[in-house]
Amino acid sequence: MGMSSLKLLKYVLFFFNLLFWICGCCLLGFGIYLLIHNNFGVLFHNLPSLTLGNVFIIVGSIIMVVAFLGCMGSIKENKCLLMSFFILLLIILLAEVILAILLFVYEQKLNEYVAQGLTDSIDRYHLDNSTKAAWDSIQSFLQCCGINGTRDWTSGPPASCPSDPKVEGCYAKAKLWFHSNFLYIGIITICVCVIEVLGMSFALTLNCQIDKTSQSLGL
Repeated sequence: MGMSSLKLLKYVLFFFNLLFWICGCCLLGFGIYLLIHNNFGVLFHNLPSLTLGNVFIIVGSIIMVVAFLGCMGSIKENKCLLMSFFILLLIILLAEVILAILLFVYEQKLNEYVAQGLTDSIDRYHLDNSTKAAWDSIQSFLQCCGINGTRDWTSGPPASCPSDPKVEGCYAKAKLWFHSNFLYIGIITICVCVIEVLGMSFALTLNCQIDKTSQSLGL
C-alpha cells in the first residue's frame, strides 16, 4: 500500500466520520429541542433522567466525540487519536452486545418493571405536568389509551385518548409496533454494527500504514 492508498484511506475515514459527526449534531439539537419544549416528560419516576430528550443528547454527544476523534485522527494521521477512536468504538460495540444479551435474558422482568412504572405514572397524571405531557403525547401519537385500555384511568380517560371505547392500551400497541417493525429494527442494528466494525478496521489499517510509511521514510 503506497502513499496514494494511504491518502485515499485517510480521506475515506475522514468523510465517514464527518457524516457521523453531523448526525450526532442533529441528534443533540433534537434532544435539546425536546427538553426545551418538554414534548415528552418523565414516565418512570424511579429514573427521572430517563427522558427522550436526555437520551438523544447523550447519544448525540457520544457520536460527536467519537466522530471528532476519527476525523482529527485520520486527517492529521495521529496514531494516538486513531487508537482512541478504535478503543471507543470497540467499547460501544461490546456495550451494545452486552445490552442485547441482557434484554434477551431479562425480557420478562423488564416487561414487569415497565408495566409497574407506567402504572405509577398514571397515578401522577394530574399531579405532574411533565407526566401529563408525556402521556398526552404518547396517546395522541399511538392512538391508544392507558396501559391496557381506558379502564386504567379510574377518573375517566383524558382528552388525549381516542373516543373509541374499544381502543387498545399503549403498552400493547407499542409492543405490536415493535414486533411489526422488528425486521427493520434488526436491519438497522446490523448496519450500525457493520459500520462500527468498518470504522474500527479503517482506523487500525490506517494506524498500521502510518507506522509502515514512517519506517520507509526513516522517521
